[in-house]
Amino acid sequence: MRVTARDRSMPNADANVVEVRTNDTRARALALALALAAMGVMVGIGVARARRAARARATIGESARRELSANVDARFVVMYFTRTGTSKKYAMRLCETLKARGLGTYECADAARVRDPEKEFADDARTVIAVFVVSAHDGGGVPESCAWFATWAREMAYDERAGWMYLKRVKFAVFGCGNKEYGDNFNRAGRELDAQLARMGGERLIRRCDGDESSGRMDAQFEEWSGKLARRINALKMTSAPTGDDDENAVRTPLALRDDDESELAASAAYVSDEEEDASEVHSAAGSEDDRDMEDIGEGGENDGVKKEMVTDALRGALTKQGYKILGSHSGVKLCRWTKAMLRGRGGCYKHTFYGIESHRCMETTPSLACANKCTFCWRHHTNPVGTTWRWQMDDPIELVEAALSEHCKMIKQMKGVPGVLAEKLEEGMNPKHCALSLVGEPIMYPEIGKFVGELHSRKISTFLVTNAQFPEAITNLPPITQLYVSVDAATPETLKAIDRPLFSDYWDRFIDSLKSLKDKQQRTVYRLTLVSGWNMAEVEAYAKLVDLGKPDFIEIKGVTFCGSSDASSLTMKNVPYHKDVCEFGEAIVNLRRGEDGTEEYGLACEHEHSCCILLARTDRYKINDEWHTWIDYAKFQDLVASGEKFTALDYMERTPSWATYGAEEAGFDPGQIRHRKVRNHPEKVSEEIEGLV
Repeated sequence: MRVTARDRSMPNADANVVEVRTNDTRARALALALALAAMGVMVGIGVARARRAARARATIGESARRELSANVDARFVVMYFTRTGTSKKYAMRLCETLKARGLGTYECADAARVRDPEKEFADDARTVIAVFVVSAHDGGGVPESCAWFATWAREMAYDERAGWMYLKRVKFAVFGCGNKEYGDNFNRAGRELDAQLARMGGERLIRRCDGDESSGRMDAQFEEWSGKLARRINALKMTSAPTGDDDENAVRTPLALRDDDESELAASAAYVSDEEEDASEVHSAAGSEDDRDMEDIGEGGENDGVKKEMVTDALRGALTKQGYKILGSHSGVKLCRWTKAMLRGRGGCYKHTFYGIESHRCMETTPSLACANKCTFCWRHHTNPVGTTWRWQMDDPIELVEAALSEHCKMIKQMKGVPGVLAEKLEEGMNPKHCALSLVGEPIMYPEIGKFVGELHSRKISTFLVTNAQFPEAITNLPPITQLYVSVDAATPETLKAIDRPLFSDYWDRFIDSLKSLKDKQQRTVYRLTLVSGWNMAEVEAYAKLVDLGKPDFIEIKGVTFCGSSDASSLTMKNVPYHKDVCEFGEAIVNLRRGEDGTEEYGLACEHEHSCCILLARTDRYKINDEWHTWIDYAKFQDLVASGEKFTALDYMERTPSWATYGAEEAGFDPGQIRHRKVRNHPEKVSEEIEGLV
C-alpha cells in the first residue's frame, strides 16, 4: 500500500490505523505465499511418488525378468514358520508345485533354523525370490522357535541405518496360516512380516493372502493363491530364457502367459508408499491385504447368508481314518478301547472303578466336534475344527441321539466273532446305559445341548459331560447332568495359555467363571486335572486354591496320555508322569485342603492304576461311616430326572466296593474281570534285564 504526503499529514490515530492495515495485508500475503509453497511441495511429492511408481512398473518387467531368466546368482526359497506342521506342509507342497511347473527348484527352509537373516536376504550380489508361509501362534505372533527371525525383521524395518532399499534385491510373497476366531490377532504374524519386508525395500510378487483355518477352506485358499503366484513367477521368466536342450537352467515348459499377467505383475510389485505401508501395519481386519478373503472368491463362503457345515470333506476323511463315525454335519461317535476290553471280560475304565458304570454299555460321543482350545495334549491331534461361537448349520438333537445310538450299536455288533468277546456282554452292549460326552471338541458349544441331554435321559442313559471351562454361561444353563466335569488343565493364566492354547483373549476370566458356576449345581461336579510332567505339576498350591471357587464333589487327577508323535504337539513320553507321581500330587492337595484342626476336606477315595488316575472326594458328603460312596445309583438318578422335582447329588449316591478304594491291593482293577497282560519285548527293557543278571 502506498502512503502519500496527505496521508503523512493525518493525525497519529489515523496513521496507526493505516499501519495496522498494512501489516495485516502483509501477513495475509505471507500466509498465501506459504500455502502456495506447501501446495507445491505436496504436488512435488505426489509427482515424485508417481514417477517412482511409473519407473517401478517400467523396470520390473525388464530387470526382474532378466535376473530371473539368467537364474545364475538368484536364490529361490520357500520359508515356513511352524509349530504344528501346517505351514511346513504348505511350503513343501508349494516347492513341488513350482518345480513341476518348470519354474525352478526352490529350497524349503525352516525360519527357526535361520541364524543370520541378513546374510540370507540382504546380499547385494544376488536376487532372492522368497515365499513365506507363516503360521500365527499365541496372540497372533510367530511360533516361539521363529522369534529370532521376526525380531530381526521388526527391528531392521525401523532401523534408519538399513534404509528403505535394504532388501532391494528381494522379491517376496506371504501366505498366512491363521484362524479368524482369534479376532484382531488373526494372521498378525503374516501381516506384520509382509509390511516389514515391503518397508525394507522388498518387492511383492503377489498380494498377501490370509488363510483361514476356521473356514474349512484353507487348503483351497492356498491352492488358489499358489496358482496365482506361479503365474506371476512365470511372467517374470517368460523372456529371453535359454532354450537349448543342454542348458540345465532352461525353462522347458513355461505356462502360457495371459494377456493381463504383465499388467497384474507390475501393479502388484510396484512401489508401495509410506502411507500404504503404515496402513498395512495397523490393518487388523480379517482377510487378505485388499480386504477380500480367498474364501469369498468363487464359492462365496457365508456371504450369501447360508451357514456352512462344520465337517468339510477333508475333515470327514481325516476323522473317519481315525475311527470316528460322523453324525450329521457336526457330531461324531467312536468305540472306546475300554468298551472293547469289557466286552471281552478284560476290565473296565476308571469310570467303572470310580463310579460304577458298565464300560461295555458306554457310548462315547459329542454333539460338537468344534472346540475353543488347541490343547497341547489333544489326543485327536487337532484334526477337529475350532471356534468361539456356533456359526455352522445345526442338526436336530433327537436325530443326533438316534444316529449316535445306531452307529454305536453297529460298531458293537462288529465285535461279534472277535476272539474273547463274551456273548452276554455283547448282548448287553447293544443296549447302552451311559454316554460319555467327552469324545472330542466342546459339547456345550452345541446350542441344543439341553435337548440333547434330555433325549438321552428319556432313554434311561446317564450323562458324563466334560467341558473345557470357556463357556461359563452355557454351564449355568445346563439341565441336570449325571456328572458334570470341568477340565482344570492349569492353575495360572500363563500355564493355561501354554497348555490349552485358548482362542478367547479373556480365556482366564472365562476359566474362573466356569469354575464358579459349579457351586450352584445341585448334581455331581468334578474338577478334572490332567498332569503334564514339566508343565503344570509344580503348581500344586495354586491348584488347591482353585478348589474354593467351585467346591466340586470330586477331583479327578490323571496323568497325561501320550498319543504318539505329532507336529501338533511337542510332548514326549518324558511328559507322562508315573502313577506314584499322580498319587503324591493328590496327597499334596489333600494336605493343603485340611482344616485348621487337621480334618480332611477331601480324601483319597479311589484309584485306577492302569489309567494312572486317582479320585479325591469330599469327606462331608461321600464318606459315610468311614466308607466311601462315590458310585452312582443310575436307576435312581433316572427316576429323579423323570419326576421333574428338584434333587441333589446325595440323592443318588451308592457305596463304593472295597476293591475300588484307594490303596486296595487290586489298584482299581475289578476282581470280577480277567486281567490280560501283554508281554512286551522292548529292546531297552531286555538289555536292562540282561545287565541285571550279569
